[in-house]
Amino acid sequence: MKSFKLVALPMLMGSLFGAGSLLAQDQSATPPPPADAAPAANSAMPADAQAAPQSTARPEIEVRSSMPPPPSAGPAPDFAQLAGGGKAITPEQAAAYPPLANDFDYADRNRDGRISKSEYERWRSGK
Repeated sequence: MKSFKLVALPMLMGSLFGAGSLLAQDQSATPPPPADAAPAANSAMPADAQAAPQSTARPEIEVRSSMPPPPSAGPAPDFAQLAGGGKAITPEQAAAYPPLANDFDYADRNRDGRISKSEYERWRSGK
């Protein structure tokens, strides 16, 4: 009889825990209210205020998205003008012509931190 109690008690406890979790999973969600039911009147609105009429027609909406054209910076200035009489254009000097400042790393082919006259001419020709 003692062995029966040792086996039956854990089985009974396990059954109760299992039944509780099964019942919790079986609960269905409450159904939503019917769609044709009118919402309750808003008591916050003063009695003398009039409600604005609402249009039931849906307007057509068309969305177009694209990149704007780049701003025109004009023709590239001469090398001597950008270099300020020097032999190379520094990043600070390149800022005077925004397209060159934007492409500075590309135009600086040898990655020495400045653009030589040959590098500038190559960048200007678009190669």
